[in-house]
Amino acid sequence: MELLVDPLFRIPFVTGLCLSLLLPLLGAYLRLRDEWLAALGFVHLGGAGGVIGSVVPWPPLATALGAAALGVGLRSTRRRAGNDGYAVMILAGWAVMILGASLDHTARVMGQALIDGQLYFTGNAHVAAVATFALCLGALLPALSRRLLRARLMPGFDAVNGSSGRLDTLLFTALTAFGVTLAAMSVGVMAAFALTFIPPWVAFRVAISWRGALALATLAGAVAFTASFVVALLVDLPFGPTLVAVLVLLAALRAVRRPPG
Repeated sequence: MELLVDPLFRIPFVTGLCLSLLLPLLGAYLRLRDEWLAALGFVHLGGAGGVIGSVVPWPPLATALGAAALGVGLRSTRRRAGNDGYAVMILAGWAVMILGASLDHTARVMGQALIDGQLYFTGNAHVAAVATFALCLGALLPALSRRLLRARLMPGFDAVNGSSGRLDTLLFTALTAFGVTLAAMSVGVMAAFALTFIPPWVAFRVAISWRGALALATLAGAVAFTASFVVALLVDLPFGPTLVAVLVLLAALRAVRRPPG
C-alpha cells in the first residue's frame, strides 16, 4: 500500500487522471458525430509513429504526434463525416507497428510498451504535453461544442448561412488526434481507445441530457482509471490491459435503465 503514496508514482497518476477526464469528453462528441472509430484510427497512427521514432531514432512522442498530424491532414481532404477513412488508418497503423517492431529490438520494446501501457514511465515531456493539450481543449471546446451540436441537430443552418463548418471539423479532429495519441503513448493503444469509447457509450445510454452525459462520461473515466491504477500497482499487472478490463466491466452499466421522461 505504501506504493500508492510513493512520490515516484505521482506524475504518472496525475498524467493518467487528466487523460481519463479529457478523453471521454472527446469521445462524447465523436459519438455525437458518428465518428467514434476516429479514436482507434488515430491511436494506431500514433503508435506507428512511436515505433518509427524508435527505429530512426527520433523522439517517440514527437514522432507519434507527427503521425497523428499527418492523419489530421488526410482527414481534412474528406468532406463527409464517416468511419471509412479511420478504418484505413487502423489497418495502416497496425501494419507499420507490427512490421516496425519486427525490425529492431528497441522498436520491439516500444511496441510492447504501447500494448502494455507505459504510464509508470511517463516523465516531464508527457506532463507538459498533456497540460498543453488540456489548455487547448479548455480554450477551444466551449465554442466548438455549440457549433458541433448545431451541425448535428440543425445540419442545414450552416449551409443557409454560407458556412461549411470545415474549420470546426478540422480543429476538433486535431484535438482528437493529439489527445488520443498522447494517451496511447502513456496508457497504451487499446486503453486510450477504451477511455474514449466506453465512458460515453455508457453515458449516452444512462444519462437523460447532454450535459448529464458529459458529466457521467468524465466521472466514469476518472473512476475507472483510479481503480485500474490501484489494482495494477498492487497486483503488479500491466496497466493498459488492466484499464481496458475495468472499462469493459464498466460497460455493464448500460443495462441500467434510463429514468423515464
